[in-house]
Amino acid sequence: MVGPDPGRYRESVAKLEADAVAAETAGFASVWIAQPPDDFDALTGVALMGRVTSRIEIGTAVVPFQSRHPVAMLQQALSAQAVCEGRLTLGVGPSHHWVIEDMLGLPYEKPARLVRSYLEVLNLGLAGPGQVDVENEHFRIHNALAITDITPTPILLAALAPLMLKIAGELTDGTVLWMADARTIGDHIAPSITKAAADAGRPAPRIVAGVPVTLCRKDEVDGAREWARRAMSHSEYSPNYERLLEHGDAKDAGDFLVAGDEDDVRATLERYRDAGVTDFSARLLPYGKTREARIESRDRTTAYLASLCPEI
Repeated sequence: MVGPDPGRYRESVAKLEADAVAAETAGFASVWIAQPPDDFDALTGVALMGRVTSRIEIGTAVVPFQSRHPVAMLQQALSAQAVCEGRLTLGVGPSHHWVIEDMLGLPYEKPARLVRSYLEVLNLGLAGPGQVDVENEHFRIHNALAITDITPTPILLAALAPLMLKIAGELTDGTVLWMADARTIGDHIAPSITKAAADAGRPAPRIVAGVPVTLCRKDEVDGAREWARRAMSHSEYSPNYERLLEHGDAKDAGDFLVAGDEDDVRATLERYRDAGVTDFSARLLPYGKTREARIESRDRTTAYLASLCPEI
């Protein structure tokens, strides 16, 4: 996972480009950028990263539906795909009520119905170029798009609940997750989305697990988990995540952290893989009492994760 540092506005472009180059050079298979409600546009970030790299997959995790009309989303995504020369994977989702209702003033009722309607438009537009003619519950669109012939663009849906997982299996290439531990994925997510894809005659779905990772000594694990609880406490505010945590072993952001020495980190990632995860999106969570210690923690964690590619 990459992204600009909050508040360091002048450095955002250079940091995104540098992080993408570093990830590709280190041998990572993919790099993922989120779409915070108050920060850099994710698809603009994809285009920036696409210009300075040549191999690595670049994905969004995730761009919310409600803030972009589907034609606007298609224009952005297809333009970014042209820059990336086929390496963009579009991660999308319905976001959370505290973003859509409280911040944007938009309705958040029955999000799954909106998601299905929206994906019908995206699937047709991303298979282009050509005419996009869709009339469904939410949209009446008759709009030609002639942006790129690099098609199709893969779609991953942020899907947590059973109905959303069913939609993801039927209409997309898979799911991209956050706050889902290995037990949740193995018992709940992987079986649901895989069955939905099979029932729809689609290939086995990708399951991209977003996981925070801290490589540290065993006697630092408790401290790292406490730091994770403070740094990622916002992840627990959404009812979507609260319901998801009920399926697994993790009870909060601290439990969700993949922490420990090399053997510990590898063993945890292998449990995710065995549960059905096809791809990892690692959020580095450096730990240390000084800035120098946190930088060293970040670099060690990055180097170790890179050494696991493509084996895990």
